[in-house]
Amino acid sequence: MDLGCAEETSSFMPGFIRECGGYVVIDGGFATELERHGADLNDPLWSAKCLIDSPHLVRRVHLDYLDAGANIILTASYQATIQGFEAKGFSREAAEALLRKSVEIACEAREMYYDQCAKESWDLMENVKNSRRPILVGASVGSYGAYLADGSEYSGIYGDTITLETLKDFHRRRVQILANSGADLIAFETIPNKLEAKAYAALLEEEGIEIPAWFSFNSKDGINVVSGDPIAECASIADSCKKVVAVGVNCTPPRFIHGLVASVRKITSKPVLVYPNSGEMYDAQNKQWVESGGDIDEDFVAYIVKWQEAGASLFGGCCRTTPKTIRAISQALSDKN
Repeated sequence: MDLGCAEETSSFMPGFIRECGGYVVIDGGFATELERHGADLNDPLWSAKCLIDSPHLVRRVHLDYLDAGANIILTASYQATIQGFEAKGFSREAAEALLRKSVEIACEAREMYYDQCAKESWDLMENVKNSRRPILVGASVGSYGAYLADGSEYSGIYGDTITLETLKDFHRRRVQILANSGADLIAFETIPNKLEAKAYAALLEEEGIEIPAWFSFNSKDGINVVSGDPIAECASIADSCKKVVAVGVNCTPPRFIHGLVASVRKITSKPVLVYPNSGEMYDAQNKQWVESGGDIDEDFVAYIVKWQEAGASLFGGCCRTTPKTIRAISQALSDKN
C-alpha cells in the first residue's frame, strides 16, 4: 500500500484495513507499561517524561506491542506539548525536537521489528516478504485537559475562558510539527468535548495538514462524551472533516463500547475505531486507577467480536491494557476472520 500524500485521504484507512485482512489492531496502554519497565511518571509530563530521560523504554514498549501483533503504534506524545516542556525549563527549539523525537523512536521501533522479522524468516527459510506486516505510526495528540494534568481530560470542563481560538492556538504548532515528523497519521485521542473536536478539525484545514487523522472521543455513560456533549454531535464534526479517516472512542469502559459504535455508525460511513480502557476508573485527585470490576485480558477480549459485528474495524486498548491484551485481541480477530 502506498502511504504517500498522493493517496486520496478518503481511501487511506479503508485501503489499510483491507491490506491488514479486514481488521486493524491498535496498540494498548502506554504509561502503565513504561512504569512496569521501571519508569517514574509522577510528573506533569507523564509518559512524555520518558522522551527526555528514558527513550529506550519508549522504544521497548513499542516493540512489545509490535511483538503482540499491533498494526498501529501510537507515539509517546499524548502529553507532550511545547507549553509543557517549556514549563520544565526547555527552550522552544528543544521542546519541538522532543516532539519530533517521539515519532522518530516509533519509526525506529518499526524498522527494528521488521529487521528482526526478516532475520527470523531467513533463518526459517520463509518468504521474507510475508514478514512485513502492515504497520503505521500514529502521532498521538492529547487534549488540552491532558496538558493541564488535573484530570479535566476525563471531564471536558475547561471553563468559560477557554474558547475555540484558545484551543487552536494551544495545539497549532504541535500539530504542525507532528504532521511533518514522519508519522503516517495523527491520532487525536481522548477528545472530551465538542469544542476541542471543532478546534482540531479547523486546524487540519487551516494548516493544510497532508497526513490523515483520526478522532477518538471518551465517554463515561455510553451516550455522551465526558463533557456531556452527545457522541452523535461529536462524530458529526469528524465526519464533516475530509482529513479525518476514522472516528471512534478510546479510554472508555468496555461495557459502553457496543452502544457507542452503533451511535457513531449512524453518523458516519468512515471506519470506526475502538480502544477502551480496562474498565477501571481514574481518580484524578489521587492520580491513580481504582478497581471497579475492570475487564482485562481474556475477559476484555470477549467483547471484540461483538464490536466488530456492530461495525468497528480497528481495535486496541487504552489505559491499563497491556501487550497481553493486544495479543489476545489479535488472536481473537484472527480466529474469527
